[in-house]
Amino acid sequence: MTDTSRQIKQMVNFIMQEAHEKVNEIRIKTEHDFNLEKQMLVHNGKIKIQEEFAQKEKDLEIQQRVERSAAIGNARVKKMKARDELLDTLKRESTAKLAQITQTPQYTQLLKQLIIQGLIKIEEPVVQISCRSEDKALIRGVLTEATKEFKTIMTAAGHQVKPQVTVSETPLPSKSCSGGVILTACDNRIVLNQTLDERLEIAYHDVMPSVRKGLFTEST
Repeated sequence: MTDTSRQIKQMVNFIMQEAHEKVNEIRIKTEHDFNLEKQMLVHNGKIKIQEEFAQKEKDLEIQQRVERSAAIGNARVKKMKARDELLDTLKRESTAKLAQITQTPQYTQLLKQLIIQGLIKIEEPVVQISCRSEDKALIRGVLTEATKEFKTIMTAAGHQVKPQVTVSETPLPSKSCSGGVILTACDNRIVLNQTLDERLEIAYHDVMPSVRKGLFTEST
């Protein structure tokens, strides 16, 4: 083998060695890049799944809060409705019992006290009393005594009064009035409602907090 052939063979072997090394280097780098890319894809995929899961969990929590809030709101509305219905029932029953009071012997005394109280409140020398037609005889029967007691009370308080109290010929409608009286003065510019219905309404609002507390616990 000549020197030239030997040199050519050595050169070829060198080139082949370089080529093998370069191919191996490229293979290693390719495998490394592939593995790195694969790891990155897996990592990003895990993060995306975690984010999606976290978002779904958050959405579910929000939905549950909304549903729970709506359920609580509906329960409160139902309880409030039940309260109002029960209180309305109590008020209707109380109104119905007013009719029974007018049938008792004590009603005459009650009318007298309502007149005396009304005269003290209205503080006018000329007063007209309106009542139901069925109460007119009772009113006339106690008017003199009621006026006398009113004068006694005012005199004891240091006031000299000479009230002129009359009974109106126009009766109060029985359908809207359960009993009691209405006092007017100064040509009806001053009106004092002393009917049983009005007294019940006042009592209803005054005792309502106590009634609610007695009927319903704080949790309801």
